[in-house]
Amino acid sequence: MIGAQNYVKAKFMEFSSRSQGRLTAAIETFIIPEDGRRIVADAQVANVVAKLPGTNPNDPRIIIVSGHLDSRNKDVMDATGSSPGANDDGSGVALVLELARILSQTELPATLVFVVFTGEEQGLKGATYLADKAKEMSWKIEAVLNNDIVGNSNSSETNISNNTVMRVFSETIPLAEDERGATIRRSINSDNDSPSRQLARYIKEVGERYVDHMEVKLIYRNDRFLRGGDQTPFMKNGFTAVRMSEMNENFIHQHENVRVENGVQYGDLPEFMDFEYLRKVAAVNLVSAASLAHAPGMPQEVRIDVRGLSNTTSLTWKAPIHGKAKGYYVLMRETSSSMWEKKFYTEQSSITLPYSKDNYFFAVQSIGESGAESLAVLPTPLSR
Repeated sequence: MIGAQNYVKAKFMEFSSRSQGRLTAAIETFIIPEDGRRIVADAQVANVVAKLPGTNPNDPRIIIVSGHLDSRNKDVMDATGSSPGANDDGSGVALVLELARILSQTELPATLVFVVFTGEEQGLKGATYLADKAKEMSWKIEAVLNNDIVGNSNSSETNISNNTVMRVFSETIPLAEDERGATIRRSINSDNDSPSRQLARYIKEVGERYVDHMEVKLIYRNDRFLRGGDQTPFMKNGFTAVRMSEMNENFIHQHENVRVENGVQYGDLPEFMDFEYLRKVAAVNLVSAASLAHAPGMPQEVRIDVRGLSNTTSLTWKAPIHGKAKGYYVLMRETSSSMWEKKFYTEQSSITLPYSKDNYFFAVQSIGESGAESLAVLPTPLSR
């Protein structure tokens, strides 16, 4: 593992030299205490973290792109057997490195952080460490794009083969929701509009706009059924995070010891990767992270006027704290729709639309001079 961490850091530093030293990298060590389950003794482990500061020193926003370096065999306690981990999660690590290579040669207002976590298979240890550090230090994390198992396009059992579809998992009810947040959510029926869900919609719209032959499927779950990933500790700490993953997992080549059994090759080996598919998933990450980093911040104090009964809808908001908004998109969708269906452009900080708030959901995005859009913000009631 130490060799792999050194390799990742060396690649980051190689990209740093091409970015005039703006990209910096470090191996951040910490202790995982024995837990009586998967950690049999206190262990010193490490994440590899690279940081590309934004060009605006007054903009504290951070976008994180991540994957995890550790892998495992069928027996999670097997500490000696070979576990190549080409797809789970070598694919995510390769994606993080590629985004660092490309984006380190660009200039974006917000800060990008590229992270390769450790200890994911032992209980999300590296992600928990960094999420707790981010909360303690009050990082202004705009989004976490976690990539885990993103390089295979052929499923086991069903034999479905499709390299044109990927999944984005996002939480429905925020894991960090407090009672006030729950009260507002219940009052406006916004169960399908968590910040992470807005991020997932953003990734789908931007990804499909720029990446050919790739459909982004929104999965209304924090992760796969009864499973988890490194995005979860960030959501528990109140940050906006999603998991990016392949559409069709192949369990013959995931969490399996390398062997040939009944003529079938088992194990997470490089020959079972679909590198063109991985390229497209990386491209979805690239355009999503770059668009967010280039856009102004989200509009503030977005409100929907409920002071009287009306078949029109009036919205107000304030300018973003960070970055300059040239204008705003007011988004609208029917309550049964998963994606925003209409956009109304305005350069004002209020709008009245001839659509009833009883029948539609609304949100507001900031738009920068380049046309880059912020994440959408759902309005809260402006009452008496």
